[in-house]
Amino acid sequence: MIMQHSRGNVLAVLLFIAGLVGASTAAAAELHGQSSTQYLWFNDIFTGKERAELAEYLNVSVTKIDSEGRLTINGSGRGTYELRDAGDGTKDLKGRLYYLYADYRNLADRIDLRIGRQFVNYAAGSALVDGGMIELKNAGPVAFSVMGGRYVFFDLNGEGGTSDDKVFGMAAYLQGVKGTDAEISYFVKSDKDGTAREQMGYSFKQYVLDFMKVYTNGRYDLVSQVFSEVLFGAKYYPTADLVVTAETYQSYPTFDATSIYAVFAVSQYRENLLRADYTITEKIGLNAGYTWQDYDGDDANVFEIGGRFLPIDRLRINVNYDKRNGYGGKLNGYAVEAFFDQSKQLELSAGVHHDVYERDRSTGQETASKYWIGAKYQIEKNISALARIEDNVNARYNHDKQGRMVLNYSF
Repeated sequence: MIMQHSRGNVLAVLLFIAGLVGASTAAAAELHGQSSTQYLWFNDIFTGKERAELAEYLNVSVTKIDSEGRLTINGSGRGTYELRDAGDGTKDLKGRLYYLYADYRNLADRIDLRIGRQFVNYAAGSALVDGGMIELKNAGPVAFSVMGGRYVFFDLNGEGGTSDDKVFGMAAYLQGVKGTDAEISYFVKSDKDGTAREQMGYSFKQYVLDFMKVYTNGRYDLVSQVFSEVLFGAKYYPTADLVVTAETYQSYPTFDATSIYAVFAVSQYRENLLRADYTITEKIGLNAGYTWQDYDGDDANVFEIGGRFLPIDRLRINVNYDKRNGYGGKLNGYAVEAFFDQSKQLELSAGVHHDVYERDRSTGQETASKYWIGAKYQIEKNISALARIEDNVNARYNHDKQGRMVLNYSF
């Protein structure tokens, strides 16, 4: 039932797009995009058995459909085939349509239209939507946007949801104001049991002279009547080589009102962050940061230091170290990654990640390590191949090997 509904929506969009393309005879359309064919192998986290998949990712964009270049069609999807039995006796061919929509810009120099499956991101909420969005612009300093349709989500078996899952949203935002971005928006999601989420959101960004940016964003849950998240921050960059970031953030977990999780007790989380990134020379860059975390009265401290080094031509090394103590346990960890340009076509890479952590005194210290090697080869200007092999050693796995081989083709 769900799959049939999904296929019906996709078919309707494809027929709509075919009609638009067929009606456009004034200009020759151009097709651009990227194909990524991947072979992946890994251990199933649920069964512990080895799995292997063949996957095809495809992104496409059709432009110059009309003589004025206002209409484009964009699509993205993935298909996978199970090469090695997943443990349930099936080797299914599965697919996901991430987006497929027609985008018509500057209708009467005032209106933008999108029809089809699309991702919409408002300050109040984000959703993958089977529906439409309309934007009114160039009518003053404030532009407006309205979207709505069927709410789309994916689960382990593919596309979930039914025709009862709906979403609606609208936003107003500044346009044409130099150095200032601002938005206020509304977002509501419903399912067969009624209103699942209803939120208001805002975002604001202001550039101050030529050396500072201040910003804030937040969401207010109208059902729970709490701010689910609020962020205030500033970036100070007195020179091109130095960036200092300061942020304060708080969140309060909220769930769909129609979910059983909505009755669970939750706690507020807060954090304050201070970070500096400094480029000493073209070959040396350093970063350091401190984060204070508060879990409704219990706190923790996180320290971070790292660097980017180019000791010789064609070799880049990234190093990071983290130390955490306080509520939730202790952690000491580092990561070292190296990238070497063997030639103009070939890049070799490798990395080591190692963490020593202690959740509480009863568990004692545990370790988790990751080792990986990789390579990228530019076969032609529009064709590249990648490979990566990784091994994880931790409390759960003595050896958790996984990897991927990728062939990318741009057209």
